[in-house]
Amino acid sequence: MVAWTIPSPSEAVWHLGPVPLRAYALCIILGIVVAVWIGERRWVKRGGHAGEVSDLALWAVPFGVVGGRIYHVLTDWHLYFGEGRDPITALYVWQGGLGIWGGVAFGALGLWIGARRRGIKFAPLVDALAPGVLVAQAIGRWGNWFNQELFGRPTDLPWGLEIDQAHRPAGYLDVATFHPTFLYECLWNLAAFALLLLLDRRFRLGHGRVMALYVMAYTTGRVWIENLRIDDVQMDDVLGLRLNVWTSIILFVLAAAYFLWSQRRSPGREEEVYHDPERAARIRAARDGEKVDEEQAADEKGSGSDGDVPSRRDGSASD
Repeated sequence: MVAWTIPSPSEAVWHLGPVPLRAYALCIILGIVVAVWIGERRWVKRGGHAGEVSDLALWAVPFGVVGGRIYHVLTDWHLYFGEGRDPITALYVWQGGLGIWGGVAFGALGLWIGARRRGIKFAPLVDALAPGVLVAQAIGRWGNWFNQELFGRPTDLPWGLEIDQAHRPAGYLDVATFHPTFLYECLWNLAAFALLLLLDRRFRLGHGRVMALYVMAYTTGRVWIENLRIDDVQMDDVLGLRLNVWTSIILFVLAAAYFLWSQRRSPGREEEVYHDPERAARIRAARDGEKVDEEQAADEKGSGSDGDVPSRRDGSASD
């Protein structure tokens, strides 16, 4: 007999008058805010300018949400199309359903577009942001807890997750507790976050290698967690494995190969995080309503000062 279990929330939506507050959306938003805060601090320490990560989030977040939804709908299209289904619900992001790989891929595309417009090098930028993304994913998984979704196989372990009968899949209606895969992934992501910070501080990683480690760490956890899940996925059981397991395996191999190639090709860390520091300063000045001309930027560079563009040649932090 199970002595203690993890209960599921009785509600996932609250109303402030006519305005619904959905727990899933709140978890996603909180995760984004925390990721931006962490990324901002790391970006400044890498030599970037304060405020740039917040600005770039205006590119990355919308792209990421769209990409995450597209991936989810493509891999679970039976939930939205076919007999008895309403295709318009494919647009209801607030009800849950964001595929992490689509979110990361499209989010990276939006980030690349924003970085290119500002003259920011992409590799040091994603290295600064990658650890915070793990924390965002850890927080976002609690939205699945509120929605009583994406849980694992039945279990009688003390930390089994209680699932209401209405949310149990066919064949498990008489089972009360399941593996809390949302919690497993949350804890795994937080551990991976700590590992990335430790390795980055110890080895001064650069040229996209922190991002590669993020992919390797996340996919390693995703493989064993995914194998615990019992939710029905349309594109499931590809050569005996779930699609997300295959995706994780392929991405792990690609990330590991890139890490080794990058380490041999460009050891160490970038000394400069902008393609053109003077142009980056002018872009920021235009954004802030300031006036910076070519002569002023050249004087600052010649005097050994980077002006508004902090440069940490030794990689040290600036408080």
